[in-house]
Amino acid sequence: MLKRQFLARIVALGVSAFVLVHAPARAQTQTPDALVKQVSGEVIDTVKADKSLKGGDLNKIMALVDAKVMPHVNFERMTAAAVGRYWRQATPEQQQKLMAEFKTLLVRTYSGALREVKDQVVEVRPMRSRPEDTEVIVRTEVKGSGQPIQLDYRLEKQAQSWKIYDVNVLGIWLVENYRNSFAQEISAGGIDGLIAKMAERNKSAASKS
Repeated sequence: MLKRQFLARIVALGVSAFVLVHAPARAQTQTPDALVKQVSGEVIDTVKADKSLKGGDLNKIMALVDAKVMPHVNFERMTAAAVGRYWRQATPEQQQKLMAEFKTLLVRTYSGALREVKDQVVEVRPMRSRPEDTEVIVRTEVKGSGQPIQLDYRLEKQAQSWKIYDVNVLGIWLVENYRNSFAQEISAGGIDGLIAKMAERNKSAASKS
C-alpha cells in the first residue's frame, strides 16, 4: 500500500483527468475518453494561467476542485465502496456525515497537490469498449519531469452522462486503499468513530492551510 501522503500527491497530479465535462450538453455527445482528454487539458491550462492558482492559493484551488470535479463524481457510490460492508449498517444520518467528511478529505487532497502543477500534461490512452457498455475504464498517463504516472479511471454511465467512481494510481485503486484504512477505524471505534476521525483530520488540515 502506498503511504497516504505519497498517494495523495500522485493521485492529484492527475486531477485534471479526474474532471468530466462542466456543461451537460457536452456530456451527451462525447465519449468518456474524449471528455477526459479535452477537459483535463483545459483544467491544467487554467491552473497554469491563473497566478493565484499557480501560486498555491488553497481556498481558490479548493473552490475550483469543488466546482468542477465533485459535481461529476458518483460520490455516494464512491463513499459506499470506500466504507465497504459497513455502509449498509450506517443510518441515513451517518451516511450523510460520511459523505460530507469524505468529500472534504478528497477536495483538500486534490487541492493541496494541485499546487505542484507545473509542466504536466495528460495523455489519454486508447480505450477498448463497446457502445452499449455502461461502465468503462479510461487509462491515462501524466507526463512532465520525471517518470510518467499511470492513472486509470472507472466511469459509469448515468442517463446520457458519465460519472467517475474510482481512480487507479500505479496499480492501486483509491477506493480500495481507503476501504482498508476505514475498516481499521470502524473496527476500533465504530462508524461514529470513523466519522469523528475524518472530521478531526479535516479540521486539523484546515487549521494548517
